[in-house]
Amino acid sequence: MKKKSWMMLLTLVLVIGTVLAACGSAEETTTTDSGTPTETTTGEGATTEPATDANLAADQTLRLNLSAEPPTLDPAQAQDSQANTALRFMYEGLATIGEDGQPKAGAAESWDISEDGLTYTFHLRQGATWNNGDPVTANDFVFAWQRALSPETVPAPVYAYQLYYIKGAEAFNTGETTDFSTVGVKAVDENTLEVTLTNPTPYFLGLTSFYTYYPVHQATVEGNEAWAADLNTMVTNGPFTLTTWTTGSEMGWTKNDKYWDAANIKLTNVTASIVNSGATETSQYQGNEIDYAGAPTGEIPTDQIQPLSEQLKDEFKLTDIASTYYYEFNTKEAPFNNVKIRKAFAMAIDRQSLIDNVTKAGQTPAFGFVPTSIAGLNNQSFRDEHPDSDYFKEDAAAAKTLLEEGMKEEGYTTLPPITLLYNTSENHQKLALAVADMWKNNLGVEIQTKNEEWSVFLESRKTGNFQIARAGWSADYNDPMTYMDMFVTGGGNNNTGFANEEYDALIDAAYKGGNDPEKRMQDMAAAEKILIGDNMVIMPVYYYTQASLTKPYLKGVTTDFSGAINFTRAYLEQQ
Repeated sequence: MKKKSWMMLLTLVLVIGTVLAACGSAEETTTTDSGTPTETTTGEGATTEPATDANLAADQTLRLNLSAEPPTLDPAQAQDSQANTALRFMYEGLATIGEDGQPKAGAAESWDISEDGLTYTFHLRQGATWNNGDPVTANDFVFAWQRALSPETVPAPVYAYQLYYIKGAEAFNTGETTDFSTVGVKAVDENTLEVTLTNPTPYFLGLTSFYTYYPVHQATVEGNEAWAADLNTMVTNGPFTLTTWTTGSEMGWTKNDKYWDAANIKLTNVTASIVNSGATETSQYQGNEIDYAGAPTGEIPTDQIQPLSEQLKDEFKLTDIASTYYYEFNTKEAPFNNVKIRKAFAMAIDRQSLIDNVTKAGQTPAFGFVPTSIAGLNNQSFRDEHPDSDYFKEDAAAAKTLLEEGMKEEGYTTLPPITLLYNTSENHQKLALAVADMWKNNLGVEIQTKNEEWSVFLESRKTGNFQIARAGWSADYNDPMTYMDMFVTGGGNNNTGFANEEYDALIDAAYKGGNDPEKRMQDMAAAEKILIGDNMVIMPVYYYTQASLTKPYLKGVTTDFSGAINFTRAYLEQQ
Protein backbone atom coordinates (compact mmCIF):
# COMPACT_ATOMS: atom_id res chain seq x y z
CA MET A 1 0.00 0.00 0.00
CA LYS A 2 1.18 3.54 -0.70
CA LYS A 3 2.02 5.49 2.43
CA LYS A 4 -0.76 8.02 1.93
CA SER A 5 -3.36 5.27 1.46
CA TRP A 6 -2.05 3.40 4.47
CA MET A 7 -2.27 6.47 6.69
CA MET A 8 -5.80 7.18 5.54
CA LEU A 9 -6.80 3.60 6.34
CA LEU A 10 -5.05 3.80 9.69
CA THR A 11 -6.88 6.96 10.63
CA LEU A 12 -10.22 5.44 9.67
CA VAL A 13 -9.66 2.23 11.62
CA LEU A 14 -8.37 4.03 14.69
CA VAL A 15 -11.69 5.79 14.97
CA ILE A 16 -13.29 2.38 15.46
CA GLY A 17 -10.26 0.72 17.04
CA THR A 18 -10.08 2.63 20.27
CA VAL A 19 -8.28 0.88 23.07
CA LEU A 20 -9.98 0.75 26.40
CA ALA A 21 -8.33 -0.48 29.47
CA ALA A 22 -10.38 -2.58 31.74
CA CYS A 23 -10.78 -6.18 30.95
CA GLY A 24 -12.03 -8.29 33.78
CA SER A 25 -14.54 -6.17 35.66
CA ALA A 26 -15.39 -6.37 39.35
CA GLU A 27 -18.56 -4.42 38.81
CA GLU A 28 -22.18 -5.20 38.13
CA THR A 29 -22.74 -2.82 35.30
CA THR A 30 -24.89 -3.51 32.29
CA THR A 31 -25.30 -3.13 27.72
CA THR A 32 -27.70 -2.52 24.92
CA ASP A 33 -26.95 -1.85 21.30
CA SER A 34 -26.32 1.85 21.01
CA GLY A 35 -26.56 1.62 17.25
CA THR A 36 -23.30 3.55 17.08
CA PRO A 37 -20.50 1.06 17.68
CA THR A 38 -17.80 3.67 17.17
CA GLU A 39 -19.26 6.20 19.57
CA THR A 40 -17.19 7.62 22.41
CA THR A 41 -19.18 8.87 25.36
CA THR A 42 -18.33 11.32 28.09
CA GLY A 43 -19.37 11.14 31.68
CA GLU A 44 -22.29 13.22 32.92
CA GLY A 45 -21.08 16.75 33.38
CA ALA A 46 -18.00 16.19 31.22
CA THR A 47 -16.97 19.04 29.00
CA THR A 48 -14.48 19.66 26.27
CA GLU A 49 -14.24 23.31 27.29
CA PRO A 50 -10.99 24.11 29.10
CA ALA A 51 -11.22 24.99 32.77
CA THR A 52 -10.49 28.58 33.72
CA ASP A 53 -9.14 29.71 37.06
CA ALA A 54 -12.20 31.91 37.49
CA ASN A 55 -14.64 29.01 37.72
CA LEU A 56 -12.46 26.50 39.58
CA ALA A 57 -13.33 25.53 43.13
CA ALA A 58 -10.67 26.43 45.68
CA ASP A 59 -10.35 22.81 46.80
CA GLN A 60 -9.51 20.56 43.85
CA THR A 61 -9.87 17.25 45.71
CA LEU A 62 -11.84 14.58 43.86
CA ARG A 63 -13.59 12.07 46.14
CA LEU A 64 -14.41 8.56 44.92
CA ASN A 65 -15.19 5.09 46.17
CA LEU A 66 -13.62 1.86 44.95
CA SER A 67 -15.74 -1.23 45.49
CA ALA A 68 -12.60 -3.38 45.66
CA GLU A 69 -8.95 -2.73 46.36
CA PRO A 70 -6.77 -3.14 43.26
CA PRO A 71 -5.16 -6.59 43.54
CA THR A 72 -1.91 -5.14 42.18
CA LEU A 73 -0.35 -1.84 41.16
CA ASP A 74 2.22 -3.53 38.93
CA PRO A 75 1.30 -2.77 35.29
CA ALA A 76 2.64 -6.14 34.15
CA GLN A 77 0.38 -7.99 36.59
CA ALA A 78 -2.79 -5.89 36.26
CA GLN A 79 -5.91 -7.53 34.82
CA ASP A 80 -8.99 -5.75 36.16
CA SER A 81 -10.98 -2.52 36.20
CA GLN A 82 -9.93 -1.47 39.71
CA ALA A 83 -6.23 -1.70 38.87
CA ASN A 84 -6.92 0.12 35.60
CA THR A 85 -8.48 3.08 37.40
CA ALA A 86 -5.60 3.33 39.88
CA LEU A 87 -2.84 2.83 37.31
CA ARG A 88 -4.29 5.45 34.98
CA PHE A 89 -3.67 8.06 37.67
CA MET A 90 -0.08 6.89 38.10
CA TYR A 91 1.27 5.93 34.67
CA GLU A 92 1.21 6.99 31.05
CA GLY A 93 1.88 4.91 27.96
CA LEU A 94 3.29 6.01 24.63
CA ALA A 95 -0.19 7.13 23.59
CA THR A 96 -3.33 8.02 25.51
CA ILE A 97 -6.94 7.94 24.37
CA GLY A 98 -8.60 11.31 23.87
CA GLU A 99 -12.23 12.29 24.40
CA ASP A 100 -12.88 11.59 20.73
CA GLY A 101 -11.78 7.98 21.21
CA GLN A 102 -8.62 8.36 19.11
CA PRO A 103 -5.01 7.86 20.22
CA LYS A 104 -3.14 11.03 21.02
CA ALA A 105 0.36 11.83 22.17
CA GLY A 106 1.27 10.61 25.64
CA ALA A 107 4.79 9.75 26.74
CA ALA A 108 5.59 9.85 23.01
CA GLU A 109 5.07 13.26 21.46
CA SER A 110 4.94 11.84 17.92
CA TRP A 111 5.45 8.68 15.85
CA ASP A 112 6.20 7.54 12.32
CA ILE A 113 4.68 4.47 10.65
CA SER A 114 6.32 2.63 7.77
CA GLU A 115 4.54 2.20 4.44
CA ASP A 116 3.84 -1.48 5.14
CA GLY A 117 2.37 -0.70 8.56
CA LEU A 118 4.88 -2.93 10.37
CA THR A 119 7.37 -0.49 11.90
CA TYR A 120 6.44 2.23 14.40
CA THR A 121 9.05 4.75 15.47
CA PHE A 122 8.03 6.59 18.65
CA HIS A 123 9.66 9.88 19.59
CA LEU A 124 9.52 10.33 23.35
CA ARG A 125 9.09 13.70 24.99
CA GLN A 126 12.43 15.21 25.84
CA GLY A 127 12.34 16.51 29.38
CA ALA A 128 9.60 14.11 30.55
CA THR A 129 10.55 12.58 33.89
CA TRP A 130 9.54 10.01 36.47
CA ASN A 131 8.20 11.46 39.71
CA ASN A 132 11.67 11.11 41.26
CA GLY A 133 13.16 13.35 38.55
CA ASP A 134 14.81 10.63 36.42
CA PRO A 135 14.19 11.00 32.67
CA VAL A 136 11.64 8.71 31.01
CA THR A 137 13.58 6.93 28.27
CA ALA A 138 12.99 4.42 25.49
CA ASN A 139 14.85 1.85 27.57
CA ASP A 140 12.12 2.10 30.25
CA PHE A 141 9.62 0.77 27.71
CA VAL A 142 11.98 -1.93 26.46
CA PHE A 143 12.61 -3.10 30.04
CA ALA A 144 8.89 -3.08 30.93
CA TRP A 145 7.86 -5.06 27.85
CA GLN A 146 10.70 -7.55 28.27
CA ARG A 147 9.65 -8.07 31.89
CA ALA A 148 5.99 -8.60 30.92
CA LEU A 149 7.03 -11.17 28.32
CA SER A 150 9.75 -12.95 30.26
CA PRO A 151 8.91 -16.54 31.32
CA GLU A 152 10.93 -15.79 34.46
CA THR A 153 8.52 -13.12 35.70
CA VAL A 154 6.56 -14.46 38.67
CA PRO A 155 3.65 -14.67 38.72
CA ALA A 156 3.38 -14.99 34.96
CA PRO A 157 1.62 -11.86 33.60
CA VAL A 158 -1.79 -12.95 32.30
CA TYR A 159 -1.81 -10.16 29.73
CA ALA A 160 1.55 -10.96 28.13
CA TYR A 161 -0.33 -12.00 24.99
CA GLN A 162 -1.33 -8.37 24.38
CA LEU A 163 2.28 -7.87 23.33
CA TYR A 164 2.16 -10.70 20.79
CA TYR A 165 1.47 -8.18 18.04
CA ILE A 166 5.19 -7.38 18.28
CA LYS A 167 7.52 -9.49 16.13
CA GLY A 168 9.07 -12.33 18.13
CA ALA A 169 7.16 -11.52 21.33
CA GLU A 170 5.22 -14.79 21.47
CA ALA A 171 8.30 -16.91 20.83
CA PHE A 172 10.13 -15.17 23.67
CA ASN A 173 7.18 -15.43 26.05
CA THR A 174 6.69 -19.15 25.41
CA GLY A 175 10.39 -19.93 25.74
CA GLU A 176 10.88 -20.85 22.10
CA THR A 177 13.78 -18.39 22.18
CA THR A 178 15.64 -16.88 25.12
CA ASP A 179 17.18 -14.07 23.08
CA PHE A 180 15.18 -10.88 23.61
CA SER A 181 17.07 -9.19 20.77
CA THR A 182 14.84 -11.21 18.41
CA VAL A 183 11.80 -9.31 19.72
CA GLY A 184 10.84 -6.32 17.59
CA VAL A 185 11.44 -3.57 20.13
CA LYS A 186 14.60 -1.56 20.58
CA ALA A 187 15.76 1.75 21.94
CA VAL A 188 17.41 3.58 19.06
CA ASP A 189 18.49 6.25 21.53
CA GLU A 190 17.15 7.61 24.82
CA ASN A 191 14.21 9.31 23.15
CA THR A 192 13.48 6.97 20.22
CA LEU A 193 11.72 3.61 20.44
CA GLU A 194 11.38 1.40 17.38
CA VAL A 195 8.70 -1.30 17.35
CA THR A 196 8.29 -3.91 14.59
CA LEU A 197 5.04 -5.86 14.33
CA THR A 198 4.41 -9.36 13.01
CA ASN A 199 1.40 -8.23 10.96
CA PRO A 200 -0.17 -4.83 10.20
CA THR A 201 -2.32 -3.96 13.21
CA PRO A 202 -4.28 -0.75 12.65
CA TYR A 203 -5.28 -0.48 16.32
CA PHE A 204 -1.72 -0.86 17.62
CA LEU A 205 -1.37 2.81 18.53
CA GLY A 206 -4.35 2.49 20.82
CA LEU A 207 -2.86 -0.61 22.40
CA THR A 208 0.12 1.44 23.57
CA SER A 209 -2.23 3.24 25.98
CA PHE A 210 -3.05 -0.08 27.69
CA TYR A 211 -1.46 -0.75 31.07
CA THR A 212 0.54 -3.81 29.95
CA TYR A 213 2.40 -1.38 27.66
CA TYR A 214 3.20 1.13 30.43
CA PRO A 215 6.88 1.77 31.21
CA VAL A 216 8.31 0.90 34.62
CA HIS A 217 11.32 2.38 36.41
CA GLN A 218 14.05 -0.23 36.01
CA ALA A 219 16.18 0.65 39.05
CA THR A 220 13.13 0.50 41.30
CA VAL A 221 11.82 -2.80 39.95
CA GLU A 222 15.16 -4.60 39.88
CA GLY A 223 16.04 -3.56 43.38
CA ASN A 224 12.89 -4.73 45.18
CA GLU A 225 10.55 -7.59 44.32
CA ALA A 226 7.80 -5.98 46.44
CA TRP A 227 8.19 -2.54 44.86
CA ALA A 228 4.52 -2.32 43.78
CA ALA A 229 3.16 -3.15 47.24
CA ASP A 230 4.47 -0.03 49.00
CA LEU A 231 3.66 3.53 47.97
CA ASN A 232 7.10 4.60 49.22
CA THR A 233 8.88 2.38 46.70
CA MET A 234 6.84 3.18 43.59
CA VAL A 235 8.33 5.48 40.97
CA THR A 236 5.74 6.46 38.36
CA ASN A 237 5.43 8.73 35.31
CA GLY A 238 1.74 9.71 35.30
CA PRO A 239 -0.24 12.77 36.33
CA PHE A 240 -0.58 11.67 39.98
CA THR A 241 1.53 10.00 42.65
CA LEU A 242 0.09 7.52 45.14
CA THR A 243 0.56 9.17 48.55
CA THR A 244 -1.97 7.38 50.79
CA TRP A 245 -2.72 3.68 50.99
CA THR A 246 -4.40 2.05 53.95
CA THR A 247 -5.08 -1.52 52.92
CA GLY A 248 -8.78 -2.28 52.76
CA SER A 249 -9.74 1.26 53.73
CA GLU A 250 -8.57 4.07 51.44
CA MET A 251 -6.21 5.22 48.72
CA GLY A 252 -5.12 8.72 47.79
CA TRP A 253 -3.18 10.38 44.99
CA THR A 254 -1.49 13.79 44.79
CA LYS A 255 -0.78 15.76 41.64
CA ASN A 256 2.67 14.98 40.22
CA ASP A 257 4.24 18.37 39.57
CA LYS A 258 7.00 16.68 37.54
CA TYR A 259 4.50 15.32 35.01
CA TRP A 260 5.15 16.83 31.57
CA ASP A 261 1.57 18.15 31.26
CA ALA A 262 1.18 19.23 34.89
CA ALA A 263 -0.05 22.68 33.81
CA ASN A 264 -3.23 21.06 32.45
CA ILE A 265 -3.89 18.89 35.51
CA LYS A 266 -6.35 20.80 37.68
CA LEU A 267 -7.02 18.31 40.44
CA THR A 268 -4.54 18.53 43.31
CA ASN A 269 -5.70 15.40 45.14
CA VAL A 270 -7.82 12.31 44.62
CA THR A 271 -9.14 10.34 47.60
CA ALA A 272 -10.87 6.98 47.33
CA SER A 273 -12.60 5.05 50.07
CA ILE A 274 -12.71 1.28 49.64
CA VAL A 275 -16.25 0.17 50.46
CA ASN A 276 -17.74 -2.97 48.98
CA SER A 277 -21.39 -2.00 49.30
CA GLY A 278 -23.44 -0.35 46.59
CA ALA A 279 -25.95 0.84 49.19
CA THR A 280 -23.21 2.50 51.22
CA GLU A 281 -21.64 4.06 48.14
CA THR A 282 -24.98 5.50 47.03
CA SER A 283 -25.51 6.85 50.54
CA GLN A 284 -22.05 8.45 50.43
CA TYR A 285 -22.97 10.16 47.19
CA GLN A 286 -26.32 11.41 48.44
CA GLY A 287 -24.61 12.66 51.61
CA ASN A 288 -22.09 14.64 49.52
CA GLU A 289 -19.18 12.52 50.76
CA ILE A 290 -18.11 11.52 47.24
CA ASP A 291 -18.40 13.24 43.87
CA TYR A 292 -18.91 10.17 41.67
CA ALA A 293 -20.67 6.87 42.26
CA GLY A 294 -21.31 3.78 40.21
CA ALA A 295 -19.47 1.80 37.56
CA PRO A 296 -16.74 1.15 36.74
CA THR A 297 -15.20 2.07 40.09
CA GLY A 298 -18.19 1.05 42.20
CA GLU A 299 -21.83 0.12 41.86
CA ILE A 300 -25.36 1.38 42.31
CA PRO A 301 -27.77 -1.23 43.74
CA THR A 302 -30.15 -2.55 41.12
CA ASP A 303 -33.21 -1.59 43.13
CA GLN A 304 -31.96 2.02 43.24
CA ILE A 305 -31.43 2.47 39.51
CA GLN A 306 -35.01 3.40 38.62
CA PRO A 307 -35.69 5.78 41.55
CA LEU A 308 -32.31 7.49 41.21
CA SER A 309 -32.83 7.98 37.48
CA GLU A 310 -35.97 9.95 38.39
CA GLN A 311 -34.81 11.72 41.55
CA LEU A 312 -31.37 12.75 40.22
CA LYS A 313 -32.06 12.74 36.49
CA ASP A 314 -29.49 15.47 35.79
CA GLU A 315 -26.77 13.50 37.60
CA PHE A 316 -27.72 9.93 36.71
CA LYS A 317 -26.45 8.32 33.55
CA LEU A 318 -27.08 4.89 32.03
CA THR A 319 -24.53 4.24 29.29
CA ASP A 320 -24.20 1.48 26.71
CA ILE A 321 -20.75 -0.09 26.89
CA ALA A 322 -18.78 -2.83 25.15
CA SER A 323 -18.80 -5.44 27.89
CA THR A 324 -20.31 -8.88 28.49
CA TYR A 325 -21.52 -10.55 31.70
CA TYR A 326 -21.15 -14.31 31.65
CA TYR A 327 -20.46 -17.43 33.69
CA GLU A 328 -17.47 -19.55 32.77
CA PHE A 329 -17.32 -23.30 33.17
CA ASN A 330 -14.25 -25.18 34.35
CA THR A 331 -14.18 -27.72 31.54
CA LYS A 332 -11.69 -29.87 33.47
CA GLU A 333 -13.86 -30.12 36.58
CA ALA A 334 -16.83 -32.51 36.98
CA PRO A 335 -19.58 -32.30 36.00
CA PHE A 336 -18.73 -29.54 33.52
CA ASN A 337 -16.21 -31.65 31.65
CA ASN A 338 -19.32 -32.82 29.77
CA VAL A 339 -20.46 -30.48 26.98
CA LYS A 340 -24.10 -31.58 27.15
CA ILE A 341 -24.26 -30.66 30.82
CA ARG A 342 -22.70 -27.25 30.07
CA LYS A 343 -25.24 -26.65 27.30
CA ALA A 344 -28.11 -27.70 29.55
CA PHE A 345 -27.15 -25.11 32.16
CA ALA A 346 -26.84 -22.36 29.53
CA MET A 347 -30.23 -23.18 27.96
CA ALA A 348 -32.12 -23.44 31.25
CA ILE A 349 -32.18 -19.76 32.27
CA ASP A 350 -34.44 -16.93 31.13
CA ARG A 351 -32.15 -13.98 30.46
CA GLN A 352 -34.88 -11.42 29.81
CA SER A 353 -36.55 -12.33 33.09
CA LEU A 354 -33.26 -11.83 34.91
CA ILE A 355 -32.89 -8.40 33.31
CA ASP A 356 -36.49 -7.37 34.02
CA ASN A 357 -36.61 -8.61 37.61
CA VAL A 358 -33.04 -8.65 38.93
CA THR A 359 -30.56 -6.42 37.10
CA LYS A 360 -33.18 -3.84 36.03
CA ALA A 361 -30.92 -1.69 33.86
CA GLY A 362 -32.02 -2.33 30.30
CA GLN A 363 -29.33 -4.83 29.39
CA THR A 364 -29.58 -6.99 26.28
CA PRO A 365 -29.73 -10.80 26.66
CA ALA A 366 -26.47 -12.31 25.43
CA PHE A 367 -26.08 -15.52 23.46
CA GLY A 368 -22.58 -14.75 22.21
CA PHE A 369 -19.40 -13.33 23.70
CA VAL A 370 -18.73 -10.29 21.49
CA PRO A 371 -21.12 -7.50 22.59
CA THR A 372 -23.42 -5.53 20.36
CA SER A 373 -21.30 -2.37 20.28
CA ILE A 374 -18.09 -3.89 18.87
CA ALA A 375 -17.46 -2.79 15.31
CA GLY A 376 -17.59 -5.08 12.32
CA LEU A 377 -17.40 -4.05 8.68
CA ASN A 378 -19.47 -1.82 6.38
CA ASN A 379 -20.60 0.49 9.19
CA GLN A 380 -22.22 -2.42 11.00
CA SER A 381 -21.47 -4.00 14.34
CA PHE A 382 -19.97 -7.48 14.49
CA ARG A 383 -23.23 -8.70 16.06
CA ASP A 384 -25.28 -7.28 13.19
CA GLU A 385 -23.17 -9.26 10.74
CA HIS A 386 -22.97 -12.40 12.88
CA PRO A 387 -26.10 -12.71 15.07
CA ASP A 388 -25.63 -14.48 18.38
CA SER A 389 -29.04 -16.14 17.94
CA ASP A 390 -27.24 -18.68 15.74
CA TYR A 391 -25.39 -20.25 18.67
CA PHE A 392 -28.12 -21.60 20.99
CA LYS A 393 -31.67 -21.02 22.25
CA GLU A 394 -33.22 -20.90 25.69
CA ASP A 395 -35.34 -24.02 26.08
CA ALA A 396 -35.94 -25.50 29.53
CA ALA A 397 -37.41 -28.78 28.25
CA ALA A 398 -34.57 -29.38 25.78
CA ALA A 399 -32.10 -28.43 28.50
CA LYS A 400 -33.46 -31.08 30.84
CA THR A 401 -33.16 -33.71 28.09
CA LEU A 402 -29.55 -32.68 27.41
CA LEU A 403 -28.77 -32.84 31.13
CA GLU A 404 -30.12 -36.38 31.33
CA GLU A 405 -28.05 -37.41 28.30
CA GLY A 406 -24.92 -35.86 29.76
CA MET A 407 -25.45 -37.52 33.13
CA LYS A 408 -25.91 -40.88 31.42
CA GLU A 409 -22.64 -40.40 29.51
CA GLU A 410 -20.82 -39.71 32.78
CA GLY A 411 -22.54 -42.48 34.72
CA TYR A 412 -24.34 -40.11 37.10
CA THR A 413 -27.63 -40.91 38.80
CA THR A 414 -27.33 -37.58 40.59
CA LEU A 415 -24.96 -34.71 39.86
CA PRO A 416 -22.00 -34.12 42.18
CA PRO A 417 -22.26 -31.03 44.44
CA ILE A 418 -22.01 -27.84 42.38
CA THR A 419 -20.91 -24.39 43.58
CA LEU A 420 -21.39 -21.13 41.68
CA LEU A 421 -18.58 -18.71 42.58
CA TYR A 422 -18.86 -14.92 42.40
CA ASN A 423 -16.91 -11.96 43.75
CA THR A 424 -18.38 -10.13 46.72
CA SER A 425 -21.06 -7.75 45.49
CA GLU A 426 -24.70 -7.21 46.33
CA ASN A 427 -25.65 -7.22 42.67
CA HIS A 428 -23.64 -10.32 41.78
CA GLN A 429 -25.23 -12.11 44.72
CA LYS A 430 -28.75 -11.24 43.58
CA LEU A 431 -28.07 -12.54 40.10
CA ALA A 432 -26.34 -15.70 41.31
CA LEU A 433 -29.26 -16.58 43.57
CA ALA A 434 -31.77 -15.96 40.77
CA VAL A 435 -29.81 -18.10 38.29
CA ALA A 436 -29.42 -20.88 40.85
CA ASP A 437 -33.17 -20.78 41.44
CA MET A 438 -33.83 -21.16 37.69
CA TRP A 439 -31.48 -24.14 37.53
CA LYS A 440 -33.33 -25.72 40.44
CA ASN A 441 -36.76 -25.14 38.89
CA ASN A 442 -35.86 -26.07 35.31
CA LEU A 443 -33.26 -28.80 35.84
CA GLY A 444 -33.96 -30.02 39.35
CA VAL A 445 -30.38 -29.22 40.35
CA GLU A 446 -29.41 -27.81 43.75
CA ILE A 447 -26.67 -25.17 43.49
CA GLN A 448 -24.59 -23.68 46.28
CA THR A 449 -23.48 -20.08 45.81
CA LYS A 450 -20.23 -18.76 47.24
CA ASN A 451 -18.70 -15.30 47.29
CA GLU A 452 -15.03 -14.35 47.59
CA GLU A 453 -13.23 -11.03 47.97
CA TRP A 454 -12.02 -9.67 44.61
CA SER A 455 -8.32 -10.58 44.74
CA VAL A 456 -9.06 -14.04 46.20
CA PHE A 457 -11.75 -14.57 43.56
CA LEU A 458 -9.33 -13.69 40.73
CA GLU A 459 -6.81 -16.18 42.11
CA SER A 460 -9.47 -18.91 42.35
CA ARG A 461 -10.37 -18.45 38.70
CA LYS A 462 -6.75 -18.23 37.61
CA THR A 463 -5.84 -21.49 39.37
CA GLY A 464 -8.97 -23.33 38.23
CA ASN A 465 -10.35 -23.60 41.75
CA PHE A 466 -14.00 -23.40 40.65
CA GLN A 467 -16.76 -25.24 38.79
CA ILE A 468 -18.80 -22.26 37.57
CA ALA A 469 -17.60 -18.70 38.12
CA ARG A 470 -19.04 -15.30 37.42
CA ALA A 471 -17.05 -13.27 34.87
CA GLY A 472 -17.24 -10.00 32.97
CA TRP A 473 -15.11 -8.79 30.09
CA SER A 474 -14.72 -5.25 28.78
CA ALA A 475 -13.11 -4.44 25.46
CA ASP A 476 -9.44 -3.51 25.36
CA TYR A 477 -9.96 -2.17 21.82
CA ASN A 478 -12.87 -1.95 19.41
CA ASP A 479 -12.42 -5.19 17.50
CA PRO A 480 -13.83 -8.71 18.11
CA MET A 481 -10.30 -9.98 18.66
CA THR A 482 -10.23 -8.42 22.12
CA TYR A 483 -12.76 -11.13 23.07
CA MET A 484 -11.82 -14.02 20.85
CA ASP A 485 -8.10 -14.35 21.60
CA MET A 486 -8.85 -14.93 25.29
CA PHE A 487 -9.64 -18.60 24.80
CA VAL A 488 -6.70 -19.86 22.80
CA THR A 489 -4.99 -22.88 24.32
CA GLY A 490 -3.01 -21.80 27.38
CA GLY A 491 -4.11 -18.15 27.06
CA GLY A 492 -3.31 -16.00 30.10
CA ASN A 493 -6.98 -15.14 30.66
CA ASN A 494 -8.33 -18.56 29.66
CA ASN A 495 -9.38 -19.94 33.06
CA THR A 496 -11.66 -22.62 31.63
CA GLY A 497 -9.16 -25.28 30.57
CA PHE A 498 -10.60 -25.13 27.04
CA ALA A 499 -8.15 -26.20 24.32
CA ASN A 500 -9.17 -26.61 20.68
CA GLU A 501 -6.81 -26.77 17.70
CA GLU A 502 -9.41 -25.57 15.21
CA TYR A 503 -10.24 -22.58 17.42
CA ASP A 504 -6.54 -21.72 17.76
CA ALA A 505 -6.05 -21.94 13.99
CA LEU A 506 -8.96 -19.57 13.32
CA ILE A 507 -7.63 -17.01 15.78
CA ASP A 508 -4.16 -17.27 14.28
CA ALA A 509 -5.62 -16.74 10.80
CA ALA A 510 -7.55 -13.70 12.04
CA TYR A 511 -4.36 -12.25 13.54
CA LYS A 512 -2.69 -12.53 10.15
CA GLY A 513 -5.72 -11.54 8.09
CA GLY A 514 -5.32 -7.77 7.94
CA ASN A 515 -5.34 -7.79 4.14
CA ASP A 516 -8.72 -9.57 3.97
CA PRO A 517 -11.00 -7.94 6.57
CA GLU A 518 -14.10 -9.90 5.53
CA LYS A 519 -12.43 -13.30 5.94
CA ARG A 520 -10.91 -12.11 9.20
CA MET A 521 -14.37 -11.37 10.62
CA GLN A 522 -15.67 -14.70 9.33
CA ASP A 523 -12.81 -16.52 11.06
CA MET A 524 -13.64 -14.85 14.38
CA ALA A 525 -17.34 -15.66 13.98
CA ALA A 526 -16.44 -19.30 13.29
CA ALA A 527 -14.28 -19.30 16.40
CA GLU A 528 -17.11 -17.87 18.49
CA LYS A 529 -19.39 -20.65 17.26
CA ILE A 530 -16.83 -23.24 18.38
CA LEU A 531 -16.49 -21.51 21.76
CA ILE A 532 -20.21 -21.21 22.50
CA GLY A 533 -22.39 -23.01 19.97
CA ASP A 534 -20.33 -26.19 19.83
CA ASN A 535 -18.63 -26.31 23.23
CA MET A 536 -20.45 -23.87 25.56
CA VAL A 537 -17.19 -23.03 27.32
CA ILE A 538 -18.84 -19.91 28.69
CA MET A 539 -22.48 -19.12 29.38
CA PRO A 540 -23.30 -15.59 28.18
CA VAL A 541 -25.90 -13.78 30.29
CA TYR A 542 -26.19 -10.19 29.05
CA TYR A 543 -24.43 -7.28 27.36
CA TYR A 544 -23.76 -4.52 29.86
CA THR A 545 -24.97 -1.03 30.44
CA GLN A 546 -23.26 1.19 33.01
CA ALA A 547 -25.04 3.19 35.70
CA SER A 548 -23.33 6.15 37.36
CA LEU A 549 -23.94 9.37 39.29
CA THR A 550 -21.82 12.49 38.78
CA LYS A 551 -22.09 15.73 40.75
CA PRO A 552 -22.94 18.71 38.52
CA TYR A 553 -19.79 20.54 39.56
CA LEU A 554 -17.50 17.67 38.49
CA LYS A 555 -16.34 18.33 34.93
CA GLY A 556 -13.93 16.78 32.46
CA VAL A 557 -14.60 13.12 33.29
CA THR A 558 -14.52 10.95 30.17
CA THR A 559 -15.81 7.43 29.64
CA ASP A 560 -14.92 5.40 26.58
CA PHE A 561 -17.15 2.85 24.88
CA SER A 562 -15.90 -0.04 27.05
CA GLY A 563 -16.91 1.83 30.18
CA ALA A 564 -13.33 2.60 31.25
CA ILE A 565 -13.19 5.97 32.97
CA ASN A 566 -10.56 8.72 32.98
CA PHE A 567 -10.51 11.23 35.84
CA THR A 568 -7.04 12.63 35.17
CA ARG A 569 -8.26 15.77 33.34
CA ALA A 570 -11.27 16.30 35.59
CA TYR A 571 -11.78 19.42 37.68
CA LEU A 572 -14.25 20.83 40.20
CA GLU A 573 -16.19 24.00 39.52
CA GLN A 574 -17.33 26.41 42.15
CA GLN A 575 -20.72 25.46 43.56
